[in-house]
Amino acid sequence: MGKPTGFLEFHRELPLARSPLERVHDWLEFHHHFPNGKLQQQAARCMDCGIPFCHTGTLLNGMASGCPINNLIPEWNDLVYRGLWREALERLHKTNNFPEFTGRVCPAPCEGSCVLGLNDHPVTIKSIECAIIDNGFAAGWVKPEPPAKRTGKRVAVVGSGPAGLACAAQLNRAGHWVTVYERADRIGGLLMYGIPNMKLDKRIVQRRIDLLAQEGITFLTNTTVGVHISAKKLREDYDAVVLCCGATKPRDLPIEGRHLRGIHFAMEFLHANTKSLLDSNHQDGNYISARDKHVIVVGGGDTGTDCVATAMRHQCKSLTQFEILPRPPDERQPDNPWPEWPRIYRLDYGQEEAQARFGADPRRYLTTPEKFIGDDNGHVKELLTVDVEWVKSDSGALIPKKIPGTERVWPADLVLLAMGFLGPEDTIFDELGIERDARSNAKAEYGRFHTNVEGVFAAGDCRRGQSLVVWAINEGRGAARECDRYLMGTTDLP
Repeated sequence: MGKPTGFLEFHRELPLARSPLERVHDWLEFHHHFPNGKLQQQAARCMDCGIPFCHTGTLLNGMASGCPINNLIPEWNDLVYRGLWREALERLHKTNNFPEFTGRVCPAPCEGSCVLGLNDHPVTIKSIECAIIDNGFAAGWVKPEPPAKRTGKRVAVVGSGPAGLACAAQLNRAGHWVTVYERADRIGGLLMYGIPNMKLDKRIVQRRIDLLAQEGITFLTNTTVGVHISAKKLREDYDAVVLCCGATKPRDLPIEGRHLRGIHFAMEFLHANTKSLLDSNHQDGNYISARDKHVIVVGGGDTGTDCVATAMRHQCKSLTQFEILPRPPDERQPDNPWPEWPRIYRLDYGQEEAQARFGADPRRYLTTPEKFIGDDNGHVKELLTVDVEWVKSDSGALIPKKIPGTERVWPADLVLLAMGFLGPEDTIFDELGIERDARSNAKAEYGRFHTNVEGVFAAGDCRRGQSLVVWAINEGRGAARECDRYLMGTTDLP
């Protein structure tokens, strides 16, 4: 710990975000960055904890508490405070393959379990992490590091999201020849097409992909396993296969009028928007535009927020977001103690932009859609909703109950369904005969990651279900370790 009294002398500060009314006119990242001196001051707030919960990476009450990849946070905070940025980068890369991603898009469960957060605001861990890696790239410290020796073993990784990239990076580091299969036209999975550019600049993603390619990883795009190459052929051609294909089945909303045009899954909207942005700066028109439309987003998670922010940049006419759950409290409640992730009200970047333009948080809590209403041309024009309350069933479980007389009609030219995902697509799993768990995910024990099929591993959202980028990295690294052990009989991978 560099400054024993730092947490007493300095208050938590975050870099200012760009003005909401300014940033909705472009697709650039919406946050500014602190100068190094300010970051060193913030790092000085890190306490000499007996047990640094920030990097424990456990699940409490179903949510992450501490860093799932066990980042050595107190160590690199101390190094940053002392101005030893390169040494801080070395410590950061020991546990995290892609700190430039997590430093931008992770919700920072590390900060939720920071010991300082017990009676003060937590350390700005996420901002410091992002600065360490950005400084590393700017200084030229991040360079390709191909393995000195190859094992001759060949591994196929299916899917190039954060789990697939982390797995490929680690297996390549162990000396195996790794080929990553991606069905989209660009590598990156949700990092490329699921998260909008203003949240994670795609040049940042491409920079890391280029580095991995220089280290010896082969990337194949526009290649769908099960279509362009069979899953069985993949198993025959490689010594091992790791499935990191995500949980891409979207949850649908089977209510009256669902067939109407103008109703889309969130990922259709987000993927097409980013692809058109990268291909032509939206000049090709190959995206679902929200311009001058009454937009409704159903679902209150991160994907819903990204839909809100994207629609705001299209210059929508109005925006409303529906959430079936109640509004979170402003402060932690007794049933949500530290070091659990704090379930509190937050105004995320998309909602902040909608509030700045339309005058209020666009979210409507305790509300559920009842019926889509169309015009004479078969296009959605309105949405009927009803308020709900959560009551206990006979079994004691909380269930939503509709409140009669609370029906309301909302104008709706474009409806985006962002209600989460149900599991992986079936093609590869059915072809290989992979066993599923009760939620249709690949059945592979956490820590081992081996499926019931010899030499086939599974990691990330296709194994654990929809989750955070940082959990995907955790699983990708873990699957790489166990795959290396399977191939070599032992492993040095962490």
